[in-house]
Amino acid sequence: MPVSPTYPGVYIEEIPSGVRTITGVPTSITAFVGVAARGPVDEPTFITSFADYERQFGRIAADNPMAYSVFQFYQNGGSAAIIVRVMGANADPATITLNGGVQLLSTSPGTWGNSLRARVDYNDITGTDAYNLTVRDMATGEQERFANISIGAIPSRRLDRVLENSALVRAHPGGAPFATRPAVNAVPAIAGEDPFTSATADTFEQGGGGDIGDPIAEINIRGIEANKTGMYSLLKTDLFNMLVFPPLTVEAVGTDPTLVPEATLSLALNLCVERRAMLLVDTSSAWTNISTAVNLRPSITLTGPAARNAALYFPRLRVVDPDPAGRGRKVDIPPSGAVAGVYARTDVARGVWKAPAGTDAVLNGVPELSLPMTDPENGRLNPLGVNCLRSFPIIGRVVWGARTLRGADVESDEYKYVPVRRLALFIEESLYRGTKWVVFEPNDEPLWAQIRLNVGAFMQNLFRQGAFQGSSPRDAYFVKCDKDTTTQNHINLGIVNILVGFAPLKPAEFVIIKLQQMAGQVEV
Repeated sequence: MPVSPTYPGVYIEEIPSGVRTITGVPTSITAFVGVAARGPVDEPTFITSFADYERQFGRIAADNPMAYSVFQFYQNGGSAAIIVRVMGANADPATITLNGGVQLLSTSPGTWGNSLRARVDYNDITGTDAYNLTVRDMATGEQERFANISIGAIPSRRLDRVLENSALVRAHPGGAPFATRPAVNAVPAIAGEDPFTSATADTFEQGGGGDIGDPIAEINIRGIEANKTGMYSLLKTDLFNMLVFPPLTVEAVGTDPTLVPEATLSLALNLCVERRAMLLVDTSSAWTNISTAVNLRPSITLTGPAARNAALYFPRLRVVDPDPAGRGRKVDIPPSGAVAGVYARTDVARGVWKAPAGTDAVLNGVPELSLPMTDPENGRLNPLGVNCLRSFPIIGRVVWGARTLRGADVESDEYKYVPVRRLALFIEESLYRGTKWVVFEPNDEPLWAQIRLNVGAFMQNLFRQGAFQGSSPRDAYFVKCDKDTTTQNHINLGIVNILVGFAPLKPAEFVIIKLQQMAGQVEV
């Protein structure tokens, strides 16, 4: 800070360097919006593993179709995900009524709460103003015990406060007063018998009344933007990079899974443009073969400049149902969840500028595809901007396309390729967050020099990592912020203009090898 010299001597003053490091944002946080067996509704939940998903949203099962896509995501290299559970109208949580009228509610709506059981005991309790509560989920075996619940003497140990962190139940806000002490449940007649499975009467209280409500409607998935419900729940999040809509149902081979309507996908694409994210799109059940795929591709309504933020993948993945109740049946899973995992894996290994396709983009846990295709068949779809999934000997099932929905040859779009678009979104989001310090700074040459320094350092770092074309920074990128980009009129309006350009690496989509016979020893 500045000093005021008052005595003869040496003064030390620290001068700011002007360096404000711009950090690159994450590139593979994937948002899933769909149907789950349990968990919070219309509330984005951050997870980092499939085990996290199972704890909060349930295991893979027919009533948990989102679990299939999330499972494929983590099996193929995914790391961070945001889960949004949607439900139909009139869904209800399960209710457990303890002896004495005190009621508990399952933490979220759905039939899962009907498998909850609870019991009250006074073990190690002295006096008449406390009790113990044990709750078990009979479907998963998860159990919670809450000791020394107070009926009023200790407010912090009151039932509603004690259950605030429970993963299974909450205190019913409209039930009996929390000052009511429930009566104990009976002890099993057989010593050592599990009271939650005992045939003795009244050893536990059973949950009931949980309901999934009406069938899922399009409005439930879409939600209301003003209320931040459905897919608009993602407005509550800080950042997501990819958006996936898992199927609403998962059926055995021969029965098509229900997909999210395209009208909702159009709105989702607008959301992705706003949030600088990519929408991964699955094909409908009508795409039964190559000919129908070629004919139906023009009917997709995800068009215009916004389609740069979307990518379409075909065909579906045919896997053995990981649900034990499926008894080894085969199911066709839309590939978006697995492809999102490949995106994440590629980002870690090579960077967001590497196309998430090729022989390294193997689809793990996928023994076959619903429609194997040949090179000529692939050649009919690739020019239309359809990313094909292929099966090759030894290599296995791979992603064999890296085009956006603006990647059809006829459109000649500058964001034809997925890695080019994702790199641009990465740079945009990183600079958006990394230059907020500029707001309200004096708008003149010292500020412009700082901007050039910091943005240039960020771009130089990407160049060193191999994100751009060119053998030198001059060939790879430029950063301009001076009197040419920001005129006096702009200064008067409070505007500073920063111009950043980059030369993207485009994938080697077609490899052409030319062979020629040598003329040998022929003399001319």
